[in-house]
Amino acid sequence: MGIENFTVLRVFTSVFLHADLFHIGGNMVYLWIFGGNVENSCGHISFLLFYMLSGVIASITMLLLNSRSTVPAIGASGAIYGILGGYILLYPRARIRTVVLSFYIVNFIRVPAFALIGFWFILQVLCSLAGVMTGVTYTAHVGGFVAGLLLIYLFARRRWNRPQQRAT
Repeated sequence: MGIENFTVLRVFTSVFLHADLFHIGGNMVYLWIFGGNVENSCGHISFLLFYMLSGVIASITMLLLNSRSTVPAIGASGAIYGILGGYILLYPRARIRTVVLSFYIVNFIRVPAFALIGFWFILQVLCSLAGVMTGVTYTAHVGGFVAGLLLIYLFARRRWNRPQQRAT
């Protein structure tokens, strides 16, 4: 999606497009793991708006930083990264069960969200800066994540900068 083919409708519809079954499967796993908690913090309608805006900003980021690209852009992963950006601020210490492979042994460990998502985000930034060419628009991932970091303050019902009160 080069700058000459830019239309508002294409940006919105790209938020729902996937390259193949592996792509949609991966995004659905992320949505299943992280999306429910973010949706609970936002409410249904606000979550949909949060998702859409994260995806649109991800697509615009990719468009601005890769305006000469001839590769079609699909923005579903950018929206998912927006959810990750929101999740890391809402639940930084949540422990996420993760698969770790060492040699031929499969281990399950619990990793804090800030470590797991932070590591994944750093990989996206490094791939974007290095210009890794895999057909993945890493700049859209980075744009969606940053959008999620910023937008969650507008959409989450959680009260910011106030200590959480415990139920008695």
